[in-house]
Amino acid sequence: MDSRRALLVDAFTTEPLSGNAAGVVPDADGLDAEQMRAVAAELGASETAFVCSSAAADRRIRYFTPQQEVDLCGHATIAAHAHLAAESELEPGTHTLETNVGTLDIEIGDLGEVWMTQDAPTVRPLEVDYDRLAAALGVDDAALRDVGADLPVAVASTGLPFLVVPVNFLEHLSGADPDDAAIADLAAEHDAAGVYAFTFDAIDGDSTLHARCFAPGIGISEDPATGTAAGACGAYLRQVGAFDSMPDELRFEQGHFVDRPGTVRVRVGAEIRVGGRAVQSLDGEVVVPEFADDDIIEA
Repeated sequence: MDSRRALLVDAFTTEPLSGNAAGVVPDADGLDAEQMRAVAAELGASETAFVCSSAAADRRIRYFTPQQEVDLCGHATIAAHAHLAAESELEPGTHTLETNVGTLDIEIGDLGEVWMTQDAPTVRPLEVDYDRLAAALGVDDAALRDVGADLPVAVASTGLPFLVVPVNFLEHLSGADPDDAAIADLAAEHDAAGVYAFTFDAIDGDSTLHARCFAPGIGISEDPATGTAAGACGAYLRQVGAFDSMPDELRFEQGHFVDRPGTVRVRVGAEIRVGGRAVQSLDGEVVVPEFADDDIIEA
């Protein structure tokens, strides 16, 4: 049977077994979608990046959760490129990446940091039922209403849409007890991948905000550090005028309440860019399953 090299790489951190783990299959040419999904399920990371050849860019990545393909994943992009750079397969500089949302620029820094240019941002403020939203997140509705007048709930996207929800204080965000089914229903109603809740009341004094990301509708109860959602939140903060002057770089801390702390760096300018470091935590081989048409069981 066919086997491929497969890794787990922790993104948005320099410490193994922290940040957000991504599966990486650095040579995925010849694998079909069902094989990729099965490999992603075996690796068990929230997303796995399958690196393929591309006629349109330097390389292509397809992204799979254990359940399905998703169009874009920030932390898996960072993980895959950090691995390739560590293997000396990529030099510092700018590289192009084909994804399901289009071709993106990826910059490799001299220290191995990876910057991912996001898709063109969209931000759509919403009128929401705070009682329902608070019940879904498992927080008191006052934690949302307190900031709602100045910072509305919105659907924001830089390649993958998220429901962006401001929360007043870290104690309320840290104590959130989300209802997965209710979160999935809310996200689906707005064609979003999940809910990205944040507060400016951060743990680290150097952090811009603390965030938690819930995406049970795509098989991720809570994501430790989320690049695409961070990019979307950066676009949101600019549109709602959260700062008198937009900082050159934003630092979003995440993952502390699932024991996987990490930091996502975001730059908001003519383009939205998400960046960070990554470190390998597992290196091995995975057997690729073979699927025949008669193996599919019809209900």
